[in-house]
Amino acid sequence: MHRRLFLTTIGATAAAPALAQRTPPREPNPQIDYGGFERLTGDVRALRAQRLLPFPRFKQQAASKGALLLDARSETAFREGHIKGATNLPLPDFNAESLHATIGAPGRMILIYCNNNFSNHRRPVPVKAAPLALNIQTFINLVGYGYTNVWELADVVDFTDPAVEWVTE
Repeated sequence: MHRRLFLTTIGATAAAPALAQRTPPREPNPQIDYGGFERLTGDVRALRAQRLLPFPRFKQQAASKGALLLDARSETAFREGHIKGATNLPLPDFNAESLHATIGAPGRMILIYCNNNFSNHRRPVPVKAAPLALNIQTFINLVGYGYTNVWELADVVDFTDPAVEWVTE
């Protein structure tokens, strides 16, 4: 019995590298492109690294003429609290039409922040797993839709700090 378990384990372990070397299957749905998503995330990584702003600079840029402070959290979370002057467009609602209606021209400066920019770790900004932080997905989606003038809050701040100008609706 132990020998059969050992051989099964060895077989599964030996098969793992072979599976990893396979060409990914074509998506059966032509409206889904995982390979395209992988390429986009790789392309966006260097740009995002250059677009992280410390809080004072982020607030200064958000106040500049024509800039859009975008909050991609849920509508409920946005109503429970957000940075003064922010516009809400939840990430699940991103598409070419909604982004154009909210942002306008692709060259417009967009500043983003999300839950993981706050140290409070409670509603309306509970911390998300770091690799799944909404900042990353929002940045990738905006660039993927052609909005390349995106800037992101780099710091972790306390929303009770008066400098944040946290408001509720």
